[in-house]
Amino acid sequence: MTETPGIDPTVAPSGTGCAECLDAGGWWFHLRRCAQCGHIGCCDSSPEQHASAHSRQSGHPLIQSFEPGEDWFWSYPDGQFYNGPNLSPPRSHPADQPVPGPAGHVPADWRRRLH
Repeated sequence: MTETPGIDPTVAPSGTGCAECLDAGGWWFHLRRCAQCGHIGCCDSSPEQHASAHSRQSGHPLIQSFEPGEDWFWSYPDGQFYNGPNLSPPRSHPADQPVPGPAGHVPADWRRRLH
C-alpha cells in the first residue's frame, strides 16, 4: 500500500463524538475524523468548528466524514474533496446516535445556531 501524507489508516477514531464538545457539554451538527491522528471533531456548520480548529492547531491537513454512509475526505489546505483509503474502524459514529448530537445537549433552536 502506498502511503499518503496526512493519512494514517491504522489509527482508530478518538471516540464516537466531538472530543471538545463532549468535554465542554456542547453539541455538534456533523462529525469529522482527522485522517492522521483519529481526532473526532465537529464540522464547520457546528457552533464550535472543532475539526477545522484541530487541523489548524495540529497541522493535520485531511479529514474524513464520520457520518454513516459517507466516506469522502476533505483537504483543508486545498479546499477540495478527495477519495482515500479505508480508515481503521469504526468508520462512523453509531447509526443510532442522533444528528445533531449528543442526545440531551442539543438546544431547541439548534438550526438558528448553525454556521
